[in-house]
Order: sequence, then C-alpha cells, then structure tokens
Amino acid sequence: MAAPELYSKFARVWIPDTTEVWRSAELTRDYRPGDTVLHLQLEDETEVEYKLDPKSGVLPHLRNPDILVGENDLTALSYLHEPAVLHNLRVRFTDSKLIYTYCGIILVAINPYESLPIYGSDIINAYSGQNMGDMDPHIFAVSEEAYKQMARDEKNQSIIVSGESGAGKTVSAKYAMRYFATVSGSSAESSVEEKVLASSPIMEAIGNAKTTRNDNSSRFGKYIEIGFDRKHHIIGANMRTYLLEKSRVVFQASEERNYHIFYQLCACAHLPEFEPLKLGSADDFPYTNQGRSPIIEGVNDLKEMQATRKAFSLLGITEAHQMGLFQILSAILHLGNVEVKERGSSSCGVSDESGHLAVFCDLTEVSYESMAHWLCHKKLKTATETLNKPVTRLEAVNGRDALSKHIYAKLFSWIVGQVNKALSTSSKPHSFIGVLDIYGFETFEVNSFEQFCINYANEKLQQQFNMHVFKLEQEEYMKEQIPWTLIDFYDNQPCINLIEAKMGLLDLLDEECTMPKGSDESWAQKLYNTHLKKSSHFEKPRMSNTAFIILHFADKVEYQCDGFLEKNKDTVNEEQINVLKASKFALLVELFQDEETPAAQSTTAPTGRAKFGRTTQSFREHKKSVGLQFRNSLHLLMDTLNATTPHYVRCIKPNDVKAPFIMDPHRAVQQLRACGVLETIRISATGFPSRWTYQEFFSRYRVLMRKKDILSDRKLTCQNVLERLVQNKDKYQFGKTKIFFRAGQVAYLEKLRADKLRTACINIQKTIRCWLARKKYLQIRQAAITLQKYTRGHQARCLCNNLRRTRAAVIFQKNTRMWAARRQYLRQKAAAVLIQRLLRGYTARLEYKRLVFERKALLIQRWVRGFLARWRFRRIKRAVVYLQCCVRRMLARRELKKLKIEARSVEHFKKLNVGMENKIMQLQRKLDEQHKENRELSEQISSLESHSAAEMEKLHVRIKTLQEVEEESRHRGDLVTSLQEELELVRQELEKNKEMVADLNEKNTLLKSEKDEMNRLIQEQEQQIKEKAESTHQESTEHLQAQLNEERFRYQNLLTEHLKLEERYADLRSEKEEAVDLSKPGHNRVDSGYGSSQTESVHSSVLTGSEVSTMEKEDAVQTAADVSLLLKLQRRVTELEKENMDLQSEMDTKEEQLQQQQTKELEDCQRILVAERDYEALKRQELESDNKKLKKDLQELRQSLSKGKGSKVASPGGQAYNVVLEQLNSTNEELEVRKEEVLILRSQLVSQEAFKHKETGSEGDSGESSRSPTLDLHELNEDGELWMAYESLKETNRILASQLQTQGQSHEKEVEGLRAELQRLKAELDQQQQMMSDSLELPHDARIQAGLQHEISRLTQQNMDLLEQTGKQDKMIRKLKKHLKIYMKKFGEAEAGVHIEQSSPDVVGESGRMVSIVRKERDFRGMLEYRKEDENKLFKILITELKPRGVAVNLIPGLPAYVLFMCLRHADYANDDQRVSTLLNSSINSIKSVLKKRGDFETISFWLANTCRFLHCLKQYSGEEGYTKHNTPRQNEHCLTNFDLSEYCQVLSDLAIQIYQQLIRVIENILHPMIAPAMLEQETIQGVMGVKPTGMRKRTSSFPEDSSHSLESILKQLDVFYYTLLQHGNDTDLVRQVIKQQFYLICCVTLNNLLLRKDMCSWSKGLQIRYNVCQLEEWLLDKDLQGSGARESLEPLIQAAQLLQIKKKSQDDADAICTMCSALTTQQIVKILSLYTPVNEFEERVSISFIKSVQNLLKDRKESSQLLMDAKIIFSVTFPFNPSSVALETIQIPSSLNLSFLTRV
Repeated sequence: MAAPELYSKFARVWIPDTTEVWRSAELTRDYRPGDTVLHLQLEDETEVEYKLDPKSGVLPHLRNPDILVGENDLTALSYLHEPAVLHNLRVRFTDSKLIYTYCGIILVAINPYESLPIYGSDIINAYSGQNMGDMDPHIFAVSEEAYKQMARDEKNQSIIVSGESGAGKTVSAKYAMRYFATVSGSSAESSVEEKVLASSPIMEAIGNAKTTRNDNSSRFGKYIEIGFDRKHHIIGANMRTYLLEKSRVVFQASEERNYHIFYQLCACAHLPEFEPLKLGSADDFPYTNQGRSPIIEGVNDLKEMQATRKAFSLLGITEAHQMGLFQILSAILHLGNVEVKERGSSSCGVSDESGHLAVFCDLTEVSYESMAHWLCHKKLKTATETLNKPVTRLEAVNGRDALSKHIYAKLFSWIVGQVNKALSTSSKPHSFIGVLDIYGFETFEVNSFEQFCINYANEKLQQQFNMHVFKLEQEEYMKEQIPWTLIDFYDNQPCINLIEAKMGLLDLLDEECTMPKGSDESWAQKLYNTHLKKSSHFEKPRMSNTAFIILHFADKVEYQCDGFLEKNKDTVNEEQINVLKASKFALLVELFQDEETPAAQSTTAPTGRAKFGRTTQSFREHKKSVGLQFRNSLHLLMDTLNATTPHYVRCIKPNDVKAPFIMDPHRAVQQLRACGVLETIRISATGFPSRWTYQEFFSRYRVLMRKKDILSDRKLTCQNVLERLVQNKDKYQFGKTKIFFRAGQVAYLEKLRADKLRTACINIQKTIRCWLARKKYLQIRQAAITLQKYTRGHQARCLCNNLRRTRAAVIFQKNTRMWAARRQYLRQKAAAVLIQRLLRGYTARLEYKRLVFERKALLIQRWVRGFLARWRFRRIKRAVVYLQCCVRRMLARRELKKLKIEARSVEHFKKLNVGMENKIMQLQRKLDEQHKENRELSEQISSLESHSAAEMEKLHVRIKTLQEVEEESRHRGDLVTSLQEELELVRQELEKNKEMVADLNEKNTLLKSEKDEMNRLIQEQEQQIKEKAESTHQESTEHLQAQLNEERFRYQNLLTEHLKLEERYADLRSEKEEAVDLSKPGHNRVDSGYGSSQTESVHSSVLTGSEVSTMEKEDAVQTAADVSLLLKLQRRVTELEKENMDLQSEMDTKEEQLQQQQTKELEDCQRILVAERDYEALKRQELESDNKKLKKDLQELRQSLSKGKGSKVASPGGQAYNVVLEQLNSTNEELEVRKEEVLILRSQLVSQEAFKHKETGSEGDSGESSRSPTLDLHELNEDGELWMAYESLKETNRILASQLQTQGQSHEKEVEGLRAELQRLKAELDQQQQMMSDSLELPHDARIQAGLQHEISRLTQQNMDLLEQTGKQDKMIRKLKKHLKIYMKKFGEAEAGVHIEQSSPDVVGESGRMVSIVRKERDFRGMLEYRKEDENKLFKILITELKPRGVAVNLIPGLPAYVLFMCLRHADYANDDQRVSTLLNSSINSIKSVLKKRGDFETISFWLANTCRFLHCLKQYSGEEGYTKHNTPRQNEHCLTNFDLSEYCQVLSDLAIQIYQQLIRVIENILHPMIAPAMLEQETIQGVMGVKPTGMRKRTSSFPEDSSHSLESILKQLDVFYYTLLQHGNDTDLVRQVIKQQFYLICCVTLNNLLLRKDMCSWSKGLQIRYNVCQLEEWLLDKDLQGSGARESLEPLIQAAQLLQIKKKSQDDADAICTMCSALTTQQIVKILSLYTPVNEFEERVSISFIKSVQNLLKDRKESSQLLMDAKIIFSVTFPFNPSSVALETIQIPSSLNLSFLTRV
C-alpha cells in the first residue's frame, strides 16, 4: 500500500509543536497527492491547516494504533520515529508509573525522583533465571541477561550505564551490583558482596557533589569489574575511575557544592576526635562556601559521615588511616584559606594572620617556611644555573589551587587503590561482569575542556554502540537467511578522527602546549587553518575567533578555547611537591612517593575530570598532557568493552525541577538524541524492525485469513496471506522462523485487522441491533395487541352496560307507563264498574288479546300476573287465616261458657265424688288408731310428768346455780363488751394493717416486677457477658492457634536450618576425610531462592579448619549489639562473673571441707585400726596362751592316762575316766569357741589390712599384712576350716572395697562436674568479653544484630535446657512408675509360682512333661528377632536398597515401618536398651542418607509415609491412655513395656518435618517451570487471546505448538503427586496439606508473573486465568479435596483475574473493586490497574483518575508493603495421630525382601 493512501480521513499524525515538541492531530479529509495542506483537528478539537513542503513532499509522522502505545519495547512500534518514542515513554512514565523501557538492546531508565518498591529481594528472585523478554523491562532483567550469558557463553560481560547528571546512573549501577551480589550465590562469610556495595558510600563521599541538576551527581566515571569463579560466585572486584572533576575542589558555581566529604567533615567538627583538625562551619572555608548552598534538603551530613566511616571500616581501612585521610582533607580546606598579598607588581607574599597556613603545615607535618616560600616562588632551571623567581599574586593563587587539586587527586587515587585492595582476591577470576557508570553527552551555554573530553568519550562509546547494533542486526539477518543489504547508519568515525587523529584537535592542543609562547588564541587559529572547510564536523562561530563548533552525533556543540591549554597542561609547582614529600606524615608521603613501580591501574588526570589507573604517579608522567592521558585511558576502556559482550542502560532525566513522574518533552528529546536511542530506532527503521514468528503472526492475523488460506503448514499459510494482503514484496521478508516487516507494515496490518474486526463488529452489531429491534417490535406489537384487547374489552363492556341501561330504561318506562295506564284503567273501571261492566269486560278482553299478540309484553305480563296472583293469594290466605281465628275463638268461648254451666250442677259433683266414701271409711279407721295411740301416749306422759317433777326440783336448784352464774356472766359481759370494743379497735387496726399489707403487697408486686426486670436484665447481661466471653475465648483461641501455627512455622524453619547445618557439617566432614579438591568447573546455576544456601555449603566444603574458624570469627564480628543492649550485656557479664566467683569460692570451700572430712575420716580410721589391731594382738596372745595351757593340760591328762592304763580307776566307765572325759569334752568345747573367736577376729583383721592396703598402696605393707595372717592361720587352722572361712570373707571384703571404690568414683565425678561447670562459666565469660570487645569495633547496625542474636541464642539455649530437664524428669517418673507396676506384677506372679512349686512340685514336673509331649502351635506375638551381626544387613535391605518402584509398590503401605517397629518390640521385650537405641538411631540415619542420595519425589514420598507410620506406631503402642483407647484389646497387649520412647517420637516428628519440607522443595522444582507457561502463556481458550506485536526483546513462545507445558501437564503432574502419595500410604490430612502447598505455589508464581508482565494484564488474559482456575477447582472437586484449603490459597489469583475483567470506569466500579479484592494488597491492585493493557482497539485503558480513586479508597488498609507474594513460604505441617488397624501378628513379610534372617516371635 502506498504511503499517501495511509493519510486518509480519521488517520492520526504527529505535527511539530513548540511547547510539547510533538502534538497529535487527526485528519478531517483524505490526503491526495499534490495537496499543499493537510486539514487536521487537534485533540482539543481545534481545526488547523498543516502546510506541506511542495519540494520535499514530506508528510507528517503517522501515529501508532492505541494498542501499540505503552509497549515494553520501542522497537515493537510499527512506526519508528521520534514522536512515537517520546509518546510511548511518556505514557509509560506518567500514566503507568513505569520507569524502564526497552529500545532494542538498550534499557531506557527514567529517573522517577521517588523511591519505588521494585528493588526488593522478592523482585530479584522473580527476575532470576527468567528470559529477558519474558518479564517487564527492569535493570534486574539486564543484569540477569549479563549474568546468564557469562555463565552460558563463558564470556565476559559489560553493562554500560550512561546519562547526564541527575539521570540516575549511579543508582542504576548500584542496583545492578546488588543483583549480582544476590543471585551469585556466594557464601555470606566471604562478605565480598557487602564490600562491593560498601564501596558506593565511599566513592559517593569523595567523588559526588551537588550540582544544579542533581543533589548527588557523580563527578567522575568508574568501571567496576566484578570477578566470578568457575561456579559463578563473586570472589572479588576491581574499580577503575575516569575523569575526576578536580576543579570542583577549588571552585563551585552558584547553588552547587564541593565534594560531600568536605561538608561531612565540617559537620563532625564538634566531635572530640575531630578537634585536632581545627575545622568549623562549611561557611568558613572558601572551598566550600562559593556555591552558597552548603545544605542539601533531606540529607544529614553527620549521619552520612557515620555511613562513610562504617564503609571504610568494612573495607579494612583502619581508624588510624581514616583519621589520616580526614587530616589531609582538612589540610586542603585550610590551604584554601591561605591569603596571598601583593608585594609589588611581580611578587607576592603569604599573609597568615588567621594561621591557616600554620594549621596546614601542622596537619601535613611539613616545614612552614618552605611551604610559605614556594607558594610565592618558583624555580627556573637553565643550562648553567637554577633561579628562584617570585610569582605574581594571581600565579600564586593558581599555584595554591593547583596544589589543592593535586593533593585531592592523589588522595582520591589512594582511596581507590585501597578499595581495590579490599575487593581483590588471591585467586584469578574466571570471568567478570563490568559495570561502567560514565557521564553522558553534555552541552552547556559555556563549554570548555571538560565537556570536550566528556563528549569525546561519548563519541567513542556511541561508535562502539553503533557497531554492536549493526553486528546484531547482521547476525539476526544471517541467522534467518534474509538477503543482506547494507544498512546506512550514522558512522561517527570522521568526528572521532577530527579529535584524536594525527593533526587532530588533541594533537594540535599538545603541540601548542609545548610552544614557549603558546596560547588559546593561537591554538584556535591553528584549528581554523587546519580543519575549517576541510572537515564537515568542524565549524567556526560567526561572532567569535576563540571558539569552535563540533558536530557531534547528538548535537552541535560550541566550545570556548579559553583555558584549554592551561587545563591540558595542569602544571603543579615541583618544589611544592618536594616539600610535601619531605613531610613526616607517613600517609602523605605515601601519596607522593616516586612511582618507579606503578601499583594500580588508574591514572590521575590533572584537570577537570581525570582517569585514575594507578595510585601513584611519577612527576615525569605527570607532565603528560591531560588530553594524551585521557585518550590512552579511553582506548584501554574501549579495548576492554570490545572484548566483552555489552549491555546498554541509558538513563534519562525527565525534568530539571526533580518532580516525581513529570516529563519535560524538550529535555527528554534532547537526552534521547544524545544517548543513542533515536539512532537505534533509526537503524531499526531502516531495515526490518518488526519481526514475528509464524505462529505469532498466524494467531494475531487469523481474522484476515479465509478458510481456504489456512493450511497445515503455518509458514506457507502466512506467505499466502501476506502475498494477498501486501502487494509490495519489498515490505516484508520470510526468514526461517520469523517474518520481517518494514516500518509501518504492522500498523497497516493492524489497520486491516481493525477494519476486519470493525466490519465483523458492525455485522454483529447489525445482527444484534436487528434482533434487538425485532425483539422490541414484537414486544411493542404484543403490547399493542394486549392494549387493544383490553381496550376493546373495556369498550364492549361499556357498550354492554349502555345497552343494559338503555334496556332497563325502556323497561322502566314501559312499566311506568303500564302502571299509569293501569291506574287510569282502574279509575275508569271503578267509575264505570256498575255502569259499564260489560263494556269494560269487553275492553279488557280486547286489551288482553292485544297484549298477548304483542310478544314483547308477554314476559312482563306473566311476571306481573304471577306477582299479582301471589299477592292476591297471600292476601286471601291472610284473610282466611284471620277469619278462621275469629271463628275458632268464638267457638272456644262458647265451649267455655257451656263448661262453666255444667260445673255448677249436682250431678256433676256426684260424678266427681264417686270414691269419697271409701276414703272416709279409711280415714275413720286411721282416726281410731290415732286415739288409741294418744291414750298410750298420755299414760306415758303422766309417768313422765311424775318423773319430770323430780327432775324439775333438780332443775330449780340448777337454775339457781345458773342464775348465780348468770350474774357472774353479767359482770363478765361488761368485760366482754370492753373486750369487744378492744376487738373492734383491733379489727380497725387489722383493717389498717390489711390496707398496709395491701400497699405492701402492691409494693412487693412492683418490687417483684422490678426484680423480674432486673433478673431479666441480669440474664441478658449474663448472656451478653457469656457471648462476649465466648467470643473473647474464641478470639483468644484463634490467637493462640495462630501463635501455635507461627511457633510451629518457626520451629520447622529452625529444623530446616538445622538440616542445612547438618548437611553442611556432613559435607565438611566427608571432604575433610576424603581430602578431595574442588570439583570440575561448570555452570551450576541454581534457583535464586536456594542459591545462597546451596552455594554456602559448596564454599564451606572446601575450607580448612583454620579458614572455618576465621570465617566464624568474621561472622561473629559482623554481628553486634547496640549501646543499650551492650550495657545489658555488660551487666549480664558482671552478674555472671559474680556468680562465677561465688561458685568458685563455694566450690573451693566444698573441696576444702571434703578434703578435711576425708583426712579426718582417714585419721579416725587409722586410729581405730591401730587400736583394734592392738586389742586383737592382745586378745590373740591371751588366746594363744590359753590354747597352750589347754594343750598342756591335755598332754598331762594323756600322760596320766597312759601311766594308769592298767589301774581300774582309769578304766572305761570308771570314775576317773569319766572325770577326764568330761574335762576333755569341756576343753574341746572351749577350744571350738576360741577357734570361732579367732576366726572372727582374723576376718576383721584381714578386712582392715585390705582396706589399709587399698588406701596406702604399699606393696610391702600389704605383703606383710597378708603374710602374717597366712602364717597365723596355718598355725591356728590345722585342719583348714579357718582358711576356707577366710577365703569367703575375702570375697566379702572385695565387694565392700568395690562399693567404697564406686563411692569414691562418684565423688570424683561430682568434683569433675563442678570443675567442668567452672570451666564452662569461664569460657562463657571469656566469650562474652570477646564479643564485647569485638562489638565495640563494629558499626552500630552490626552491633544491634549481633547482640540480639547472642541474647536470643542464650535464652533459647536456656529454655531448651530447662525443657530437656523437665522432660527427662517426667520421663523418668513415668518410667519408674511403669517399672514399679511391672515389678509388682512379676513379684505377684513369682509368689504365686513359688506357692505352686512348694505345694505340688511333682505335679508341675509331670505337667511340664505332658506339655513337652503334646505341643500346640505357638501364637505369634507380633515381634521380629534378629541377630546382632544381621543388624546392618537389615538396614541395608529394608532402607538403603529398598526402592519405591518395583518391590515397594507391591508391599502393603508402611511395611518397612511395621518391620522396624516389630524388631523394636522384641528389643523392648528383651529389655535391651542398647539394641533399642541402635535400632532407632540407625534407622533415622539410614533414612536421612537415602534421602540425601536419592532425592526424587517417589523416594521422599515413600519414606515420608513410612516415617509417619513408624511415628504413629510408637505412639499407638506406647501405652499412654490417649493413644491406646483407639486400639483393640489384642493391640494393647503389644504395647511397649520396658522403655519410654517419647523422646524418639519427637526426633521422628522432626525427621518427618524435614522430609516434608524436602518433598515440598522437590515439588516446587518440578512445578515452577510449568506454572507460568501453563497458567498465563498457553491459549487454553482458542480465539480469545490475541498476541500483540513484540520488539527485539522477544518473549518466550506462548503457543500450544511451541510450549512444552500446558494446563493439562500441570493437572497430570498433580495427579502423579496425588496418587503417588496415596499409593505410598500417606495420611489423608498430610496429602491435603501437600495439595494446599502446591496450589499456593501455583497462585504465587502466576500472580508474581502477572504483576511483572505488562503484556499479561488484559481482559482476555483474565478470562484465561479464570478458566484455568476453574480447571484446578474441578480437579479438587474430583479428588474430594475441597476442605483442604487449596481453593482458599488460590483466592488472590482469582481476584486478580476478576480485577482484569471487571469494569473500571465509575466510582461504583472502584467501590466494587475495593470490596472484591480483599486478598490482594493495595500495591498489587494498583499495579494490575496500571499494567492493564488493551489487546484490541475496542478495549479501553484504565484512567489515572480511576486508579487514584481506588488508591484513596484503599489507603486505610493495614497490610504488607510487599508487592510480590513469597513463593518460598512452606506452611507449617502437622501430623495428626492416625492409628493403624493392622494387627502386627497378621503381617507377612514377602520373600522378595530377603529378610529370612528375621525370626517371628
């Protein structure tokens, strides 16, 4: 399509504007070739006419489609030109708050002038290991690309950071170095990264200053080479500096400052250590007060000084050297205060009234007279003599300033050298990454030598950049086999030749400097004569003869020649240098020593900004011109950069007022032109800037294809479509994997796509609108029909009512008329009834006949007649009834009258009294009977009267008595009356009381009601209190549960750290034993989360013992406490010392008492032994004498018997014989008694001698003591009985001696324990003292960290010791109780057995013989026995060589755990504690070794299941009630009896936690690479996504054909994990925890990628994420895992997807977002809204006002400020007790395991 055809109506273009540089407008008419104007409408709806140049015919730049605005890569724009670049950067920076943008291979970084949370460790971890195009632009992405290429290609890398002052170069370089320090994975002990980062504060202090553009502007360039070893760990660094601005030391412009270090020194002038420097305020020194801006807002120079000193200390610069540096810097300030006064026209002198020169000489330790002399004189050397010539005041002041600059330059060079020494390493780096932080292109109103050098360096860097871009373009074309055509790009070699070639500007400048009378004006004339009109890059200003213009690549710059020669020479008085060299100040002498042997790699530039390649420099070298030095150093830098792979970061300063997120278009365009971004755009636009893979093109422009165009070959399909859509084949090229488009072709294709979609939308709208219109029509039609129906019905009802009313009126009229006629008729009838009866009858009949014939009157007549007939009938009936009543009344009256007459007649009475006679007779008889009875009664009455008379007498007497009583009662009646009155009063009072009671009852009722009300209120309050207490209890429970989970999480983290330390220790030990060198070099890149720990073990594994100790010392030095904590520690040390002294004194006292007691006991023993020995000797002598006497008597008796053998007296049975016999017997008995006494005494003597022998150790004494009793025993014990008793007593003595020895040993152990405790306390005291001494040398922050760590470790150790002691005591109590029960049981059984044996031993023997004959099969008790020599074989077969696949799959779940436990049961049954300990420890160690060697998922899952089962078995069969209640009675019989293994339960639980964490890490390593491609990149819903155009930074392919990971692969992997865990017998709760962790990982990785990838934040992507989450939820539902918490862990991702899909326009939408996104943080919500990008033209971006409204609604949220989720978190795991239902006696061991050596018991 021809270009003019794109300028149609509604096309948008960019036109130049003086305010905004470029302004957008829209065509209101189509452009036709030949038109001289374009009719445009601006965005404010202003109509303008844009005039075109008829000669050139250049049309304004076209604007990119809206969907391409805000792209990550500027090369993705279809139209590549300046306004498109500026607009894209402005949209990203001001609207989306994105400061980084790619421009091909360049990263454009715009200074936000605001702290952003995008540089944390979580962001570093997110970018680590990612491809550069996969994530949003970032300095970390460039750093990762450099690191990855260095590791992959084994080639050095460079990151070139450039930009003007205030653009953020230093910060960008700092973040790049921080990234390398974090991801390199070097061990923390080396602290190389900290030293690299610590060099920044030092270099900022001595090399940065405040300028009008930047408060912390770097006034030098630096190149830092970060060295890496073969494992790509940082081992060192080296810094090279360039072009230090020395002139700033002596001069600052308005609103600028000198270097920061001077103001930091002045801020510390009040400190005691700085008092000898005699400093004051910065306003007191001309070198610091010229800019009149000594204070930077928000910067505390005193704190900055502390940071600088801390950095010095960290880099190994001692306090003495630091004070020396500050002394030299102070001397420079005092030197600037030295005043020089004129002494004539050609001489001057120093006026040191203020004493500053003296202070300078004191600080530098030089001669005052010599310095004062040579400040005002100079030495001239001729061929024959040397002259001292005075100088003018101006020359003296310039010489003084030159000396100050030279001293500062030397000091700067020395500091750089010291930094390099601290960062250097003994080993040679295998590779390095260089970070170049260098100034950008500069142009001011007055440009001098400094700007000339800076722009010269930028010309060289731009040339290198152009060549690199050109090379990359050529490689890309050749790789894709695109026909190569030479691209015309800007080559600035002519400009570089103008500066550095022979007879160039620098050569002419050096030549002019060598001339005796050389001047700036003569040099300018040489330039005009040499290059004017000969070089296209050199021009002469019209109005000046001392200036020249160079056409740089960025802009045209005019340089003023004034000062060029002087700055190029940079002369310093040689004699002043000699005076300084003669100083007694060692550091100053070191700065100015002769440089016969160069020591460093940097060279000092004498003026402006200079390159530093060496720390010292000879005076001869110093005379080299600055231009020559700078050119040489620049060539060296370019050689270094050309030998590396460069990466470019261009920093842009958005405005000069340092306002956050505000872009000044003029300043931005100026810097874009200067930094080469637009040149990159131009080079890209010259070739084929837009590049699409065939799959991307197919997915994006599938809507433009017809069905017949779609083929199985994507490449052929794309070729056919493009040939049909774009006729000009020069607009595109087909490569091997990509399609290359010219500039504007993507916009054209987008226009076609948008037109096609618009047409489709119109068709859809047409159809929908037709459907809606028809639906509306049908609704209206139906409504009209319904309305008509109801209207017509209403009308019909109205008509019917009208007809009815009309008919009623007619009937009414008819009846009325009939009534009138009838009345007239009746009147006539009544008048003529007698006269005209016949006539009226005839008339009536005629009338009747007439009405009959009239059918209309028939019905009325019938009803009327009926009515009249009924009326007449009722009337006649009433008349008849009345007549009948009258007649009947009359007849009744007649009958009554007749009856009355009959009643008066006699016959009537007769008839009535027919039976009265009989009745009278009966009454007569009754009367007689009554008379008879009356007579009887009268007789009785008479008798009674007589009797009553007597009674009356008695009654009279009684009456009298009663009368008396009555009298008395009268008196009492009065009393009763009074009582009644009183009673009445009482009644009245009672009534009153009743009333009172009623009142009280009412009050009581009220009180009761109040009481009830109060009770109700109390109950309500109780209920409320109860509810509140329940809620409080619930909250406290939840809080405690949260604390428990947190504590469990911390504990498990400690276990993880402990495991890492164990692994590290094992590696150290194994490598120490094997003495193996470092492994072969290779790139072992690890994930960023574990890089630190793994490489830590690698580094530590190759260290010797001394190095480890040194590293530990360094580690201890790095951490210390703050002042308050230090005081606490000092108090604690004092207390410990006091306790130590108390313990020492107490121990000494106890030892003295013990020694005294032992000495006393020994003396008593010896005294007792001597006394007993003497007593025994006497006793023995007496016994021996008695024995001899008895023997003598016996002999005499025998002799007497022998003499009297024949006599009768001596005969047996005789008296003499009997007497002798009795004497003999008594003598023998006495002899036996004496023998026993001697035996007892001898035994005591032997024991005492043995004790003495043991105490003294004398062989001679023991020999004598053993020899003499032996002889005596043989003399006394003639028959040997006493010797046998002696031998038995010797055994007893040995036992007693052993007991005594045991007591002595226990005493010695106690003494040793006290001594060990004393030694431990001493060691702890020494350690604390050492720590205090070390902490005093450390910085403040390190002190805090070390103190806290030490205090925490001490308290933790104390708590662990106390817990261990408490646990041991509890376990000992339980063990003793258990043993007591066992012994009681055994004792009872033993007694029963003894009783049975005693009662019937024969029967037992017989029964035993019967059992041996009739033997039943032995019952298996669930134990396994093995021999000691088979123990290693057991662990080898059952653990080491057992593999989950194969044999283990066919076993019952947990079989190894069951086998180990059954072996443990047998060891417990045999009460073999050594075997129990060996079995458990060996099992645990074997499992650890297996997991260390084979760390695959199946192995870890298998041993996690077996470890948990082993743990559950130990609990299940421990005998504790809480566990045994789940067992069967048979299982309870198998409980452990002799040992309490609760400690090993904790050990196994810790082992299970370690295995679980290892399992989670393995799962993470498997799932992590799959999550982002499957959840975000794969198009799971076909046709919904649309891939936007991408630039040179290609992202990873996101299509099913090219992607190896999809959602199905994740689901399959989850199935593998799930079924493997279940197959190995893991508990269900544990499996749920694993699934929850997996889903949390999926959520974290997906959401983090979403937050860092702008291309993923779109409506269609939200739909895809929601669909993928639904698939995961269906997986959970299918596996019945809804309650595992996995669904809740996906909530942040679900809300993020909903946020992408929800409407984002009104305030209601903002409220809905705030309500919906409860699981997302405010930063995450704002980030997603800011990154939201339309994929199609029909979507809209989120407005800034809407984002701000959401921020305002969310500002009260209290949440974490972290942007990304922490994917490394492992939830705390629990192992709920799960008893096994498997009976141990039923377990069968397969023969395939080869465990035949195990015996079932």
